[in-house]
Amino acid sequence: MSEQQRGGFRDNEPRRNEQGRTRNRGGSGPRQFSKSAPGQRKRAANPARLVAFKVLREVSSADAYANLVLPKLIREYQLDRRDAGFATELAYGALRSQGFYDAILSTLVDRPLAELDPAILDALRLGAHQLLAMRVPKHAALDETVSLARAQIGAGPSGLINAVLRRVSAQEAEAWTQQLAASATSDSQRLSIEHSHPDWIVRALRGALIAHGRDASELEALLEADNLAPLVNLVALPGLGDLAPAFEAGAEPGTLLADSATYKHGDVARVPGVKEGTVRVQDAGSQVMARALANVALPEAGEDRYWLDLCAGPGGKAALLGALAVQRDARLTANEPTAHRARLVANSLDAVPHDYWMITEEDGRLFGQEDYAGDYDRIMVDAPCSGLGALRRRPESRWRKAPRDIPELTALQGELLDAAFNAVRVGGVIGFVTCSPHQAETRLVVEDFLKRHQKAALLDTSAAVSSVMYERSPAAGHALGEGSTVQLWPHVHGTDAMFMAILTKKS
Repeated sequence: MSEQQRGGFRDNEPRRNEQGRTRNRGGSGPRQFSKSAPGQRKRAANPARLVAFKVLREVSSADAYANLVLPKLIREYQLDRRDAGFATELAYGALRSQGFYDAILSTLVDRPLAELDPAILDALRLGAHQLLAMRVPKHAALDETVSLARAQIGAGPSGLINAVLRRVSAQEAEAWTQQLAASATSDSQRLSIEHSHPDWIVRALRGALIAHGRDASELEALLEADNLAPLVNLVALPGLGDLAPAFEAGAEPGTLLADSATYKHGDVARVPGVKEGTVRVQDAGSQVMARALANVALPEAGEDRYWLDLCAGPGGKAALLGALAVQRDARLTANEPTAHRARLVANSLDAVPHDYWMITEEDGRLFGQEDYAGDYDRIMVDAPCSGLGALRRRPESRWRKAPRDIPELTALQGELLDAAFNAVRVGGVIGFVTCSPHQAETRLVVEDFLKRHQKAALLDTSAAVSSVMYERSPAAGHALGEGSTVQLWPHVHGTDAMFMAILTKKS
């Protein structure tokens, strides 16, 4: 065993010899033996746990997205519904609570976690999640994680993992939380530990609640909502899809808006219409934003035939806008500058009659050129953003973000909004959308835009959004200048934290 493999314990851990056996057992309690002889100990990894481990390895080593990697691995290992659900909860849960588990592990290992082999650290996170947050018997969580480590990493590291996880199991999650929170020096740091969000995100979300007219006391509920596994939301493309077969397959009607559903029974690809593309997986908040843009009345008379989705990838809103365009005899241009994402947009739109849409691959800022002036009646600007509103769907993203990312994103958002203002006709509308509640990416972008453009005006976005939602789920509107903006919230609406401002160009 290497020094790195055997030197990972705190000073009060038992010492091990070169064969991995503990020495000086006196005072450490009664000896415990495996029920199996050494030659009979399990070496094969449980398939569901193996899939979860491979997801974490892809996320850690290749900056992969768990929501893209996990379905492929579930199919590759042919997991049934039960095992697929277990693998999903284990992978997503370990990623969501990574900060909390790392804080625990850092008290049990005698070096910075960054110096551990990343595969060992991922195995420890998976073990910690089973021990502290899943209804897995402790002996099973320990044995299965050690077996996984032995099969995937090696016999030496499995000894370290076994010893550390045994110490993790000595306390329940609540006791660990209290122990770690006792050392917090601020309320945001305490919440960061308790709800496994980076401290800067906790502070940003508190500021976002206040900026959008809500009470800062909601912060803990928001953080809790971020850590809940979201339901799969479905939408039937208007005039093309039908949710009735989906309901027969176990889907349930959506509670936020019509022609939507939720599904929680395993592989969504089995739902009728999903493979054909006429029923799509799409967060209810995204559905609201696309429908609100299509539904809002144009402030001035004129054509309503040419629509633009300026930042269309990966294509969810574009597909819904395309189907709505067919019903209105309009034509949609879906623009996406990145080639592989443009292919995703084309796949998303494939179920929509092809005469009603086209794909372009331009830098969205080029629509600010004179050649595009006044070309479009409705424009969606679903701008690149920090994604702080979708942390529950992208569990790894909270650990990849940094405050320094925000200024570059807000500059781009402003440039895209300027380009859209050039491309929209007088009396047309622009829907500015971000999947972030951060005030720098939402209200401040709109405020700066209105200062730059004297002929721009903010419409009553709250009314437009409410018009497509059920009465019992009103839009969270907030006044800004002449009109209002809308911010949806996971803990209030059950959606991603989507922001929208609908703007127009005055004559």
